[in-house]
Amino acid sequence: MGHLVTLATCSLNQWALDFEGNATRIIESIRLAKEAGATLRVGPELEITGYGVLDGFLEGDTFLHSWEMLARIIEHPDCQDIVVDVGMPVRHRNVRYNCRVIFYNKKIVMIRPKMWLANDGNYREHRHFTPWQRPQEVEDYYLEQIVGNITGQYKVPFGDAVISTRDTCLGLETCEELFTPNWYAKHHKLYNFRLLTLGVEIISNSSGSHHELKKLDTRVNLITQATKLSGGIYLYANQQGCDGDRLYYDGCAMIVVNGDIVAQGSQFSLNDVEVVTATVDIEDVRTYRSSASRGMQASKQTPFVRLDLDVRLSRRGEEADPGLTVSEPLKPRFHPPEEEIALGPACWLWDYLRRCGAAGFFLPLSGGIDSCATSVIVHSMCREVLKAVKEGNEQVIKDVRRLCGQPPTSEWLPQTSQEICKCIFHTSYMGTQNSGTETRDRAKRLAADIGSYHIDFNFDTVVTALMALFTTVTNFQPRFKVHGGSPPENAALQNVQARLRMVLSYLFASLLPTIRQRPGGGGLLVLASSNVDECLRGYLTKYDASSADLNPIGSISKVDLKRFIGWAAHSFDLPILEEFIHATPTAELEPRTATYIQSDEADMGVTYAELGTFGMYSGNFLASRFFLIEEQVTCAKGIEAWSLVDHLWGNDLSPREIYQKTRHFFYHYSINRHKMTVLTPSYHAEQYSPEDNRHDLRQFLYPSFSWAYKKMEDSVQFWESQGWITGKSQKKSVKAD
Repeated sequence: MGHLVTLATCSLNQWALDFEGNATRIIESIRLAKEAGATLRVGPELEITGYGVLDGFLEGDTFLHSWEMLARIIEHPDCQDIVVDVGMPVRHRNVRYNCRVIFYNKKIVMIRPKMWLANDGNYREHRHFTPWQRPQEVEDYYLEQIVGNITGQYKVPFGDAVISTRDTCLGLETCEELFTPNWYAKHHKLYNFRLLTLGVEIISNSSGSHHELKKLDTRVNLITQATKLSGGIYLYANQQGCDGDRLYYDGCAMIVVNGDIVAQGSQFSLNDVEVVTATVDIEDVRTYRSSASRGMQASKQTPFVRLDLDVRLSRRGEEADPGLTVSEPLKPRFHPPEEEIALGPACWLWDYLRRCGAAGFFLPLSGGIDSCATSVIVHSMCREVLKAVKEGNEQVIKDVRRLCGQPPTSEWLPQTSQEICKCIFHTSYMGTQNSGTETRDRAKRLAADIGSYHIDFNFDTVVTALMALFTTVTNFQPRFKVHGGSPPENAALQNVQARLRMVLSYLFASLLPTIRQRPGGGGLLVLASSNVDECLRGYLTKYDASSADLNPIGSISKVDLKRFIGWAAHSFDLPILEEFIHATPTAELEPRTATYIQSDEADMGVTYAELGTFGMYSGNFLASRFFLIEEQVTCAKGIEAWSLVDHLWGNDLSPREIYQKTRHFFYHYSINRHKMTVLTPSYHAEQYSPEDNRHDLRQFLYPSFSWAYKKMEDSVQFWESQGWITGKSQKKSVKAD
């Protein structure tokens, strides 16, 4: 006879430091798990506090309030007769740990601290927590009185152990441990290999994993391959939503058995609570693990401390449901990257808007592809809100009525995404005498198609007044370069227009809700639309329209944005988007003449495709690779150094052209680093970012890279002396000679 057990994992839209709200969502997820017949419920990492508390974890109140909420959860009637796995921070012997707390019927079974901490990219867990560095060891934790009064316990086990029930064995992981090799094992297997070879049949992983393009593929592959290799039942839980920071946690809770996904939740959703359940047969794991070689490996492993829990997870005899059947394997669901761009930032914006008290968004809509992409993401948000309304999502219905200015007693429901957009999204074309009729017309028609509240005006009189003041004070009349002016004059005249757009954006964002007689008195959030390529290059004016409250596309490249717009033109039935794809990127800050029209790529000296290459081939950023180039040139006389870019551009560009592009990029990167200290908070959808307080933690006052440039120049001269002028093909022929 099989051992059928129903298990539950979940995705929760938690909000950092929203203790009561977080506890309510946790209790609701437990209620739904029990309703589905589950005997084990697993929740996300740090779900009681929310993951993005950051330096709030340095405050004692955070730990106190966490225990108060845990007491509320443990005591709640809906949280009985089910094994519950909850995430929270715990201080043990005056050391802060990121922990799992497992309890059953008002008794804590164990506290399990995280052993490997995420400490790169967007994560700084070592700043806030210490990893548990004693694998397979357990000691006593002296329980806080507020919980001890409920559980009747004075102390509970704390450390790296597994839980033995009457019918199976449960092991625990937390987020990063899925991705980390086990350095304690001789052959550097994945960390969960320890559990899978030691009789542990069910593994829970509580995660706080944020959305990056195609990152879900990695998670799915790691889980399915680990369980396919050694067998086992794997429950993955994750946060979902914006919990108050630059990240969007993309949910996708799942249950995997022996390499097959049997349950998978949504990756992008407006649901606050999403519970995923599956019925599995423990005997399937035992049969799967019948390999003799696996048995030999398992017999060599050092045993875990096993903590006994007197409960049976499977339902047998009188408890069994005769209609219960094993969940069938599913094909994993993945969104294409273009759809990820449409959904991730959209859900992030909705969470931020509904929680911050603002009345909506304001976007300077220039008629270019970047502001176009931002507006389409807001359009996607409105589509997702409408979808949730039609599905009867009570929280979304409550939020959209409030944001659209409906009274609390209203029964109003939106019928189209444009109806929502008209209420909460405000766009504006801010023109000058340098603006083109094409961009103005594109902006107007796009606003009409998506339904935004659109205004269109010129502010030349403001520019003229400001420059007249300057001339009166200094007796100097600056001129554009096309009129004979110097580069500083030309830059100053452009920057005045750009910065005035920022001032005007905040003016309109503050007062448009008043003008439209919207209740509540809140202003609008100003959206920026600078892509990651421009930030890498520093191609933006400090405190111009790139200065805003939020930037949905701040970590997305121009190349990816074009692909997204091409996808959205068909998926969202917006044919006007095709015009944006083929339009020449231009800031429209200089006068047009019969022979000159300003171009972004001409101004930058590199193409957007080349900027994307600099970013994507960097890991954390190509600036780090730049210093590697200097080192390798010194040690290897230039050959290995040039191989870093040779395989990308060597067929088309000469060594000198590659060198000039690299030098040009890093010159502008270094002189513009100061702009990154005030960069608008951006949605993080990539593994690289120029943000000063995230990925690119470097100084903003740079010396000249003269030594590195000299070594690179020496290498160029060497290859030119060998006849390598046009590219890789000629290099090969020279070697053959």
